[in-house]
Amino acid sequence: MSADQNYTPPNDMPPGPIYPMLAGQKALVTGASKGLGQAMAIGFAEAGADVLVNYRGDRAGAEDTVQMIEKLGRKAVAFEADVASEEQTQAMFRCMIETFGRMDICVSNAAVQMNAPVDEMTLEQWQRVIDVNLTGTFLCAREAIRQFKKQGVDRSISYSMGKLILISSVHDIIPWEGHANYAAAKGGMMLFMKSLAQEVAHLRIRVNSIAPGAIRTPMNVEKITSPEIYQQQLLNLIPCKRIGEPEDVSRLAVWLASDQADYIHGSTIYPDGGMLLYPGFIGAG
Repeated sequence: MSADQNYTPPNDMPPGPIYPMLAGQKALVTGASKGLGQAMAIGFAEAGADVLVNYRGDRAGAEDTVQMIEKLGRKAVAFEADVASEEQTQAMFRCMIETFGRMDICVSNAAVQMNAPVDEMTLEQWQRVIDVNLTGTFLCAREAIRQFKKQGVDRSISYSMGKLILISSVHDIIPWEGHANYAAAKGGMMLFMKSLAQEVAHLRIRVNSIAPGAIRTPMNVEKITSPEIYQQQLLNLIPCKRIGEPEDVSRLAVWLASDQADYIHGSTIYPDGGMLLYPGFIGAG
């Protein structure tokens, strides 16, 4: 090759779209008895995956998720585990492999809020939010990476060895008065995700985050106590002027777990209706 010729490196990209996008894959979703976790678990099933439905306390909700997945013709099992517990998290991953034989997708979604001004926040409130939202993410990620490495790449299923999706929040960027423990956990999750993605990308393990804004989940809807609060407080923070639906996040998670997103590593995607666009500056030029 002469010096003036451009070198074209060999490519190893996956084939084009195959529907359903996640056919034959096995997914684990934490906190899947309601809200975003339930929507993502169902979305994965619609795309062809079998799902382990994790929950803590809400067995009825988890069983509802399982039944909805089974109606789609996919296999599902509910497993109770506190992701802040190393022992319970490891037991959940053992159940995943015993039930499905492998794991292709892991979604770390389980989270809690325990709100208080910092000078009134107890150590227990601080620690529990950090334990579930950040340490729980670490424990799930560690077990997922171990399993991905153990099973290797099966290109009949996916071009990736495994896909790890962390569910964060716009509050990994936006400060949140009265929620310092939650914001600290989500901010920590951002750099944990990026560091881990850097660490394992060469193995064809994809690590990314989804950081939603205001979504119509039980955690958010209970704060909307009147039309006035919805219009004047919440929608003023959302330039597109609607609250997000769980399906907005579910569709994104399915795509991010598919081979269509094969070249995305260490990214955070914000389905937030524009909440990160500093809406307070609208009309203030």
